[in-house]
Amino acid sequence: MTRLVVATRNPGKVREIREILSEVEGWEVVGLDDLGVPESPDEDGLEEYQTFQENAVAKARYFAHRTGEMALADDSGLCVDALEGAPGVRSRRFAPVDEARGERQDQSNNRHLLHLLRTVPDDRRTARYVCAAAAAWPDGRERVRTGTCEGVILREPRGTGGFGYDPLFYLPDEGRTFGELPPERKNQLSHRGRAVRALMRSITGVDGKGPIA
Repeated sequence: MTRLVVATRNPGKVREIREILSEVEGWEVVGLDDLGVPESPDEDGLEEYQTFQENAVAKARYFAHRTGEMALADDSGLCVDALEGAPGVRSRRFAPVDEARGERQDQSNNRHLLHLLRTVPDDRRTARYVCAAAAAWPDGRERVRTGTCEGVILREPRGTGGFGYDPLFYLPDEGRTFGELPPERKNQLSHRGRAVRALMRSITGVDGKGPIA
């Protein structure tokens, strides 16, 4: 059994990555809280780059050295065509000023997004989720893969599942938002599922279930 540290403080991401990696045998997936890794002010400066790939690698590298174990990190975000790709790498801190965390921060970001898109017609509300998943080892090895998922931004949220922008992100082929999809179906289709499966395939040479980005 190979242990893998999921390098995030976001419990939703830990849960999703653990579920995705349940498809691959021989891996024990643990979070930072499981290991008792205390939060450090240094973590606030890890996502300072302009690409998802650079941010993911920076986080994986930091926690691999800090824990002495293989670490997996992802950086993901929503890219809206009518906003020229925003919020992009700033998805987590998209709302102008809001000190709220977790669910309250998600709600603030969603309100801000809907405000910016209030005059955009339905046929121009296309968007995609993008995820870069990176693995890093204490010996300096690193690897990164990217996954995407296309959708449309609704005018009001639907569903209570997932996190972040999921209740607004509508998949026309499914007829539901990420917030409405069962977790196992979301993991099959999502940007994070595609990126993490592609990363694990590159490491193990073995496919998990579901599509590979």
